[in-house]
Amino acid sequence: MRNHDLVFMKNFAQVIVGLVVLTVLLILAGLYINSTRPVEVNPAQVAATEARIARVGDVYAGDTGAAAAAAAAAAAAEAAKGQVAYGGTLDGAEIYNQLCTGCHTSGAGGAPKMVKAEWGARIAQGADTLHKHAIEGFQGNAGMMPARGGNPSLSDEQVIATVDWMVANLK
Repeated sequence: MRNHDLVFMKNFAQVIVGLVVLTVLLILAGLYINSTRPVEVNPAQVAATEARIARVGDVYAGDTGAAAAAAAAAAAAEAAKGQVAYGGTLDGAEIYNQLCTGCHTSGAGGAPKMVKAEWGARIAQGADTLHKHAIEGFQGNAGMMPARGGNPSLSDEQVIATVDWMVANLK
């Protein structure tokens, strides 16, 4: 090779190395500038995340927890006062079929099925006790009865009519 070819190759290599260094510096500057900008938040993604991590149930512990649970129950009861369940009907069969059948058909939660043998001890306590347990709720050895069958908008009269219908239609 001649001298002028060596000079050309040296200069060409220097230009290539310079361009590679410039490219690396521009990439690093771009990454730095991009990292200083605030991240754009997608509202749909935020809503999906909040829905995914939302509490399913509340856990209450201690005295403050009991107060919060009582306040929540009182608020639910107050909100239910203005509503009348099932159009205010006193037809025990209709209320039973829409609300009570879920537990009293399968025996879920220790609920007695619609069979006289399972109701004998309960009936022996008297109708007033049955009505009271259905209205206020009851925790027994065999299971539990939620207050008003779990529907706080049922009136006392509706609960009583449904209990009486159930007792009258035992098999």
